[in-house]
Amino acid sequence: LPRKNLPPKRALRRIPQQRTPQRNPLQQNLLRNPPLRVSRMELRRYAPEDTGEILRLFYETVHTVNARDYSPEQLAVWAPEKADASRWQQTLSAHQSYVAVEDGQIVGFADLDVPAAYFDRLYIHKDYQRRGIAALLADQIERDAREAGIAVLEVAASITARPFFEKRGYRLVREQQVERGGVFLTNFVMEKAL
Repeated sequence: LPRKNLPPKRALRRIPQQRTPQRNPLQQNLLRNPPLRVSRMELRRYAPEDTGEILRLFYETVHTVNARDYSPEQLAVWAPEKADASRWQQTLSAHQSYVAVEDGQIVGFADLDVPAAYFDRLYIHKDYQRRGIAALLADQIERDAREAGIAVLEVAASITARPFFEKRGYRLVREQQVERGGVFLTNFVMEKAL
């Protein structure tokens, strides 16, 4: 058959394949599945020697994470640069207090005042937010509260922390203004039936 109106045949050019270096099976697996950073999260009881690191975590976290909800003046009275370490050590020792440690660094802490049925503090390092550390600490505090026979656990949640506690089933009792050094801060008294 005649070849009318067809483009002329072009010779196909072969592109030489480049040789890739041979990799052993381990190298091939690492290329397909790069290793993940494995960290070790440990939840343990507070020890007095943790106080300095906890105070740094508290100051830095309040002045960064809570800065979107509170003024610089409020942050300064809430978390002063020079906190009373002996008072902190005293209350953390008197309460059931825990620290979350990752790779040797304290990344969060929480404490429970059993006689008052009060979830006192819960702070997570500014660089470790939204990794489940707060939930891990809160689970432990609530477990301890149940074991201590507490039927209703109370917390005074900051504006920043309120959504976290709401998701955990805490209900709002009232909004309040807390005075510190002549400055008022808003927080929310919340409670949870255990």
